[in-house]
Amino acid sequence: MSGELILGIDGGGSKVLVTLADRDGEILRTALGGGVNPMDNPDWRRELERHIAPFRNEAGLAALGAALPAYGEVAHLSALQKQCIDEAFPDIPRIVLNDVDAAHLGAFAGRPGILVLSGTGSMSWARNGAGTSARSGGWGDMVGDEGSSYWIGRQALHLISQSLDGRAGPTALAKAVYDHLQLDISDPMNALGGWISGLARPRAGIAALSVLVDQVASQGDEAAIGLIERAADELAKHHWAISGHCEAGTDWTYAGGTFSSRLLLDAVERRIGRPAVSPVLPPIGGALLAAAQLLGWPLNERWFGQIAVAAQAVIARSRQ
Repeated sequence: MSGELILGIDGGGSKVLVTLADRDGEILRTALGGGVNPMDNPDWRRELERHIAPFRNEAGLAALGAALPAYGEVAHLSALQKQCIDEAFPDIPRIVLNDVDAAHLGAFAGRPGILVLSGTGSMSWARNGAGTSARSGGWGDMVGDEGSSYWIGRQALHLISQSLDGRAGPTALAKAVYDHLQLDISDPMNALGGWISGLARPRAGIAALSVLVDQVASQGDEAAIGLIERAADELAKHHWAISGHCEAGTDWTYAGGTFSSRLLLDAVERRIGRPAVSPVLPPIGGALLAAAQLLGWPLNERWFGQIAVAAQAVIARSRQ
């Protein structure tokens, strides 16, 4: 284990993951918390500070990469995010970047490519051979985020209400959602309305329903399959909108929990016309890579491989 340490922060709408790693690519310690998107969580700063606090006085900490949602999108919020990181770690090199920029950095190990992201929100990020970046989407759930897990969950609720009313045909989504949430489907409006009104974090709670949509679609339900296909339409638009920024034939990949659906990934690949390449690192790896670059570490394939394996293990534990 090296004595020189880096800290990566991967923030999103549903969670924040903080990871301490050394120069050999070994992950030493992690912390996992709730969402830190300032666009929809008024307590984002308290949540972020609570989970970075244990790392503030870490012996050997040399640099930090903080990947935060909405950074660089809304000026006054970005200033508050940077202030939070600067005040917590004033004595070390640090970089704050958009969470999707960091996801792209990790996915392509700093090389050119197009990243399509679908998590709680959705957007795409491209970096061309000249190193310049461009983005599409990321407008937030009130304006955009089409094809995201929140969008899928919200559309599922629309389908369920229409089906129960008789405005649409039957769908197994209704029973799956009511069973999962332990709601009384014999009193559907009261039950579902009570659940929604009681959500402390409505966006994250509704986004979590996208997993049920994937499960029901995998069992052959036409309404759920149609919803996955519509999400794929929207995500492919993100790719098409930004592909002109890059050279022809530039690789594309994906990030975000919604892409744990193989049905969704297959549908997006069909629309784009070629398969995605596997990301080199998950998003937290991009935050760590940004920190390592601040220190000028000469990174090799072994480092990338070690970080990838360790980070995937951390992510798997966080989903249990």
